[in-house]
Amino acid sequence: MRKEEEIILKDEIRPPFPLIGEKFPSFEAQTTKGKIRIPDDYKGKWLILFSHPADFTPVCTTEFAAFQKRYEEFRKLNTELIGLSIDQVFSHIKWIEWIKDKLGVEIEFPIIADDTGKIAHLLGMIHPAKGTNTVRAVFIIDPHGILRAVLYYPQELGRNIDEILRMVKALQVSDEHGVAMPANWPNNELIGDKAIIPPATDIKTAKEYLKQYECYDWWFCYKKI
Repeated sequence: MRKEEEIILKDEIRPPFPLIGEKFPSFEAQTTKGKIRIPDDYKGKWLILFSHPADFTPVCTTEFAAFQKRYEEFRKLNTELIGLSIDQVFSHIKWIEWIKDKLGVEIEFPIIADDTGKIAHLLGMIHPAKGTNTVRAVFIIDPHGILRAVLYYPQELGRNIDEILRMVKALQVSDEHGVAMPANWPNNELIGDKAIIPPATDIKTAKEYLKQYECYDWWFCYKKI
């Protein structure tokens, strides 16, 4: 990390990008659907903001097609999608026209034209050791504008869109029921589609958990949601 990028907060050095659990930075951006304000225009909705290295590139094209083919599934989860790269809006428009004409896929969600790179730098999407374009970053933002999850992929590796969809589903279940989600949920190797009860913090509750839930031990109890 370069010195000028370091931010000192309460005597701690933190990275120059949003952290999980914090309010997502507010900004206005030009997109293929007009100007939008993030996260203000999406209050009450979940939002997935993702960056791609460049328009008219093969891996990015496969990702956009995959996101669009699952767009209705995201919408059923009250979730919107927004893409971003440091290309100009004219490039975005021509690229999505190409995708529609050549692949038969119409991209319905907006794409931010961050041609100055200001937003990409704000969100830590540019990693100098990987070049001057954006890596494949993913930010999952909840209806209150809080950042809930972050993913980074290198330019050479396309994302698993089904995993991003799974993450939104899991976060929503976690919020609704106050539980934690196991690895590979809903197909966990130990407890299947069940959810984990937060560990007890006192002896009395630990004993009650053993009677109330299925448990491997008092600190590892789970239930069907």
